[in-house]
Amino acid sequence: MRKIGLIALAAGLCLGPLAALAATQIYDARTKKWVDYDKRKARQYFARNKQVPEAFRRQVVPFRTAEPPGTIIIDGNQHFLYLVQPGGQAIRYGIGVGREGFGWAGIVRIGRTAEWPTWTPPPEMVARDPNAAKWAAGMPGGPDNPLGARALYLYEGENDTIYRIHGTVEPWTIGLDVSSGCIRMNNDDIIDLHSRVKIGAKVIVLMQGAALYKGV
Repeated sequence: MRKIGLIALAAGLCLGPLAALAATQIYDARTKKWVDYDKRKARQYFARNKQVPEAFRRQVVPFRTAEPPGTIIIDGNQHFLYLVQPGGQAIRYGIGVGREGFGWAGIVRIGRTAEWPTWTPPPEMVARDPNAAKWAAGMPGGPDNPLGARALYLYEGENDTIYRIHGTVEPWTIGLDVSSGCIRMNNDDIIDLHSRVKIGAKVIVLMQGAALYKGV
């Protein structure tokens, strides 16, 4: 089981699809136990509290790394995105990541960004998803757009990977394995991250199933 706050060994980095993912758990302060956190419980928690669990809320945390400030490190196993800061710290954001069969890992960069971006589903998604097919020519940006308020487009060299870090219209999904490979964030968090990052920033996506060991 994957437990928020526990730390596992880091894995090597390689661009490509990954294997099956472990289930997420969160710590219940009321019962003092780790409990499963799935789609049903996530919906219930968000409906009751109007926000995600504390572990997935934006916060500054101690973070040891050899990477320079401005680097983004994504730990899909724990559902955290770290923006490296000076002084051994990072801003940690909760994220939603790829569901089984759609996880990936690698070292990429931010090739471009957009505010209220247009969503254009890739041909593979159009072929398998009738809801996406009607937007094959692009869905204009706005509050109903699946990319949310901002998008950071991930490139490998000069090539668009088709993966993005973006907002969401489903904020309760933060902390879950739900996407087709993109990294989703609450809109407030992606607006904050977008305001801090630079074009060309390095993005390290760790292999799901092998989380950070005290930084990278």
